[in-house]
Amino acid sequence: MLLADTQLTTPGRPTGPAVSTAPEPPTQWHRVLTLLADVSLFIGTRDVWTQAAVHRPAVATVISVCYASILVCGVLALVVRGRRALARVDLCVLVTGLTLALCAFVLLHRGTDESVLTAQAARELVAGHAVYGHPWPWLFGGNGIALTPTVTGGYDTTYGYPPLAPLLTAPLLWLGHGGLPAMAMSTGALLVGTVVLWWLLPAPWRSAATMACLGFSMISMYGRLGYPAILALALLMPVVVRWPRIGRGGRLGPAGLAQAACLGAACAAQQLPWFLTPFLLAGIYAVRRGELGARAAGLVLLRFAGAAATTWLLINTYFIVSEPVAWLKGIALPLIQGAVLHGQGLVDVSLYLTNGSDRLDWYGYASLLLLAGLLALFVLFVRRLGPAATVLPWLAFWLATRSQDGYYLMMTPLWLAAAVTAPAAEFAGAWQPFTRRLVGPYRRPARIVAAVLLLSPALASAALAATGSPPLRMEVTSVRHGVRTLSRLTLRVTNTDDDALTPHFTLTRGQGMYPYFSVLRGPATLPAHATATYELRPPAGAYTLPEPGQRIRLRVFTSSPQTLSSADVTLPTA
Repeated sequence: MLLADTQLTTPGRPTGPAVSTAPEPPTQWHRVLTLLADVSLFIGTRDVWTQAAVHRPAVATVISVCYASILVCGVLALVVRGRRALARVDLCVLVTGLTLALCAFVLLHRGTDESVLTAQAARELVAGHAVYGHPWPWLFGGNGIALTPTVTGGYDTTYGYPPLAPLLTAPLLWLGHGGLPAMAMSTGALLVGTVVLWWLLPAPWRSAATMACLGFSMISMYGRLGYPAILALALLMPVVVRWPRIGRGGRLGPAGLAQAACLGAACAAQQLPWFLTPFLLAGIYAVRRGELGARAAGLVLLRFAGAAATTWLLINTYFIVSEPVAWLKGIALPLIQGAVLHGQGLVDVSLYLTNGSDRLDWYGYASLLLLAGLLALFVLFVRRLGPAATVLPWLAFWLATRSQDGYYLMMTPLWLAAAVTAPAAEFAGAWQPFTRRLVGPYRRPARIVAAVLLLSPALASAALAATGSPPLRMEVTSVRHGVRTLSRLTLRVTNTDDDALTPHFTLTRGQGMYPYFSVLRGPATLPAHATATYELRPPAGAYTLPEPGQRIRLRVFTSSPQTLSSADVTLPTA
């Protein structure tokens, strides 16, 4: 008899099989994930504590307690014996992250252009005034609120997002002036969204939600800045969790209808969900068609899209009725405003590596073509690309004229939610067009050819934009300056292009952009192949000279066509 099967017995008493009372141990990867989430809460916490120690000692005390919680959770993540015990540690890590996010909000709620615009839109809404199409220039400038310059030589000071964020901000206006109500709204949305995502994920993966939403000090920072995209992110979280199961069996059910409503609300909060929605709808149709057939899958998709559209329409109805044209232009503003190049994408070629381009419009074309090409590839190869549905749309922004990393960062929790709950197995039976033609020995070459054909237009457009040449040739002829400031700048400008151009001048240091200079002398429009002298004045009357050795770029934007001409200039240094 084996030793494991033997039992000590007492004479006269019946014996039974041994029953283990030890708890089921957690997997090692679960321990590591909990530990990583716990460690991620350290990032940025010291800066918050430093400010709290000076201005809010009580908040500093709470942060110190959170430090103790992080340390204790780190120990417990490695030593607890059961899965339930580790799940409680996951909950403690979540509560610690939520507490730190609230402490950071109490201390670091400096307004941004997005928050002050959202809060002002809420105030106008409460007062019964129009929200869209009305500039509010007094919100910017002296308060440290950044302006969004456009290639027309002006600045965009109107509200350019769908209306859900102002609607939810309106009840919080009692909190104070500036952008504080909008920042409270977006921070609250992030905290609620984090809790919802944590609860919806399978238990061993829940700490990943804490890490993605509250760790690393990334997403929570955007929440404190009052970005409407954070509200959209929070609404998208329940949508993408197990999204390939939407409509399974031909029924949406309460859960599917709730996901559709959240998708419609997210599209009514900010424009980024607009780019994700086609991928989700295409994926739902493909998975359901593989299960139910074309007709039933189409009905499921119609019901889901109809519920989402109804929610979106209900949120927008008041604005559609009261100010239809201004509303339409307002929600489309980021796409049509003509903001200057900015970001970490391909536009850096024209901004920093060359002296500009006379084909800036092609960056926008390339972005749209890449989005369309990726969507077509997604439909053709949904069984392979389905798990990446929440990541693919953001590739298009790398080619856009505004390719800021925030467009990627703010949506990363969705990547996590899909990675955990929408694996490749969910797409194994999904419908794909031309499946029979893409089998056999020619399957791999056919996929490569399809990818090349669908992505080539975007790549060609991007190459056209990046290889353009600056249409204006500039030479600094004189500089009027004081000890530390510049008051006048005179240039000789030659238009080498075949079109007449209306130039707008500025000086830049690094990645930021100084406000446009005023043109005191020189033609408003420079004819093709003409040369003229321009005398420029800084907008405040003086431009502070940089430290020696700092690179200064003279940038000139035109709007029709969109062009950029740049040149390094040498100015007297302070």
